[in-house]
Amino acid sequence: MDWTWILIGSLAILTGCWWLLSRRHADQQARPSLRNIPPEYLKGLNYVLNEQQDKAIEVFIKMLEVDSDTVETHLALGHLFRRRGETDRAIRIHQNLIARPSLPEDERFLALLELGMDYMSSGLLDRAESLFKELAGTRTYAVQANHKLLEIYQQEREWDKAIDIAQKLQTLNGHNLDPEIAQFYCELAEQNLTAGSKTVAQQHVRRALTIDPDCIRASLLEAENARLEGKIGLALKILQRVEKQDPDYLPEVVAVIVACYRELGQVDDCMHYLQHIVSKYGGMTPLLYLTRLIEETRGEKAAIAFISQELKRRPSVRGVDKLIEYVLGMAEGEIRDNLQTIKEMTAKLLSSSPVYKCKHCGFDAKQLHWHCPSCKQWSSIKPVLGVVGE
Repeated sequence: MDWTWILIGSLAILTGCWWLLSRRHADQQARPSLRNIPPEYLKGLNYVLNEQQDKAIEVFIKMLEVDSDTVETHLALGHLFRRRGETDRAIRIHQNLIARPSLPEDERFLALLELGMDYMSSGLLDRAESLFKELAGTRTYAVQANHKLLEIYQQEREWDKAIDIAQKLQTLNGHNLDPEIAQFYCELAEQNLTAGSKTVAQQHVRRALTIDPDCIRASLLEAENARLEGKIGLALKILQRVEKQDPDYLPEVVAVIVACYRELGQVDDCMHYLQHIVSKYGGMTPLLYLTRLIEETRGEKAAIAFISQELKRRPSVRGVDKLIEYVLGMAEGEIRDNLQTIKEMTAKLLSSSPVYKCKHCGFDAKQLHWHCPSCKQWSSIKPVLGVVGE
C-alpha cells in the first residue's frame, strides 16, 4: 500500500470539503454545478489521476487553508516523505505550513521542529541548528530541540557545545548524561593530544573522571600519559582500576598491564594478577597472556597442560587455535597435516567473526568504537563473549 497516495488523497478530500463549506455560506441558493468548482481543484485531481505527486501536492497545499483540521495531514505527509528520503518534498510542505500567518503558535513550533529534522536529513546542519536554537527557547519543544542540537554537535565534533547542551538537558529533564559528557571530554582530550596540547588534554581527562569515575576511556588516556612520563607503577595502578569500573573491558587493558609488569620486573606478580582475573571473570585474552607467561617461566609442556585444562572448562575457538599452534610443533606426518587443516579453519572462523558488539543495537565491529557508528550510543560496544569471543 502506498501511503503517499493515501495522504495526497486526504489532501484532495480536505481541499474539496474546505471549498464546499466556504461556498455554502457564500451562495446557499446556487445550484450545484461543475462550473462552480475551482479550476485549480480539477487540475489537482488530474495530477492525482496521472500519478504526478509533486504537482498534485503543490496544487492542493496552495488551495487548502491551514487550520487545526488540516495541519496534521500536512505534517503526516511531510514526515512520510522524510522517512522515504524525499527531503525536498518534506521541506516544501513544512515551509508552506510555517509561512501561513494563521497557523497557531504551538503548531508552528511543531512545523519548525519537523523542518529542522528535514534539514538534518538533507545534511543542511547550519539551517537545522538555527531552527533548533529558536525552539530551544520554547517551553513545549525545549527538550526535543536540545536533543537535536546535541546530535548536530556530536556529528560536527563540536564537543564544547555538546557538553553545554548535555548539561542543559540534564537540568531540563533530569536524565543523567554524565557518562556522555565524560566521553565528550575524552574527545576534547584526544583532539588536544593530536594538536600537541598535552597539559590541556590532561585537564580534560581529569574532568572526565570527575564527572564519571567509571569512564574506562578516561582511565586508558590517563594510564597512557603516565607511561609516557615513565610512571609505570602509576600507570599499572590506573589500569587495574578498570576491574572495578567495568570488568567487561578487561580484555582491552590486559596487554598494557602485562607490559607494565614486565617493565617493573614483576612477572610473578603479573601471573598472580592474571590468575585472579581468569578465575573471577574468565576471558580468553587474559587466559592466553597467562599461558604465554607459563610457557616463558615453566616451559611449553606446562603451558599446553594449563590451556588444555582451561579449555575443558571454557570451550573457545581462540583457545583451541593456540593449543593447535603448540601441538603443531611436536606433530609429524599425517597428524601434522590434519592439525594444520584444523588450524586454518579456526583462523578463518576467527577472522570472519566480530570481535566487538554493541549491547544496544547489536552492531558488529573488528575494532573498539567508543561511539557506536550505528545507534550512536556511547560506551555500548564491548568485547564479544562466547565460544568465538572472550
